[in-house]
Amino acid sequence: MEPSNDVALDIIITNVVSVFRTRCHLNLHTIGLEGSNVIYKPEMGKVLMKLRKPRITASIWSSGKIICTGATSEEEAKLGARRLARCLQKIGFKVRFSDFKVVNVLAVCSLPFQIRLIEFTKNNRPIARTKCAERGICSGADLSSTV
Repeated sequence: MEPSNDVALDIIITNVVSVFRTRCHLNLHTIGLEGSNVIYKPEMGKVLMKLRKPRITASIWSSGKIICTGATSEEEAKLGARRLARCLQKIGFKVRFSDFKVVNVLAVCSLPFQIRLIEFTKNNRPIARTKCAERGICSGADLSSTV
């Protein structure tokens, strides 16, 4: 019988990215003038809006698509998205909160052992990708999975 090497991992979610639609056209210039905590970026065709609680940043496009980043849980992401929709309603748009979905979750953890990133990504090629600034100097690995 082998000895048990069970170690509890503390996985910390650092960012949840979500997207939703308003089902109406949004005038970015109006949002830039009348909204609070906004940055109008006409060269990029979007408005950035920040909420303090929950702490999220939203990219708003005139088509009605909104991407929210910065939440630390799915519930916080949904609450922030709904609050953002409410802010747009108060400006005067006929916003309907629809098609909400979480599209990315970023989490970190410390492992009780070392990982050789280059060998790890070579052995797990379909799902792993190395982030290398220079040849041989790697800062991390991206793992992707389809759920």
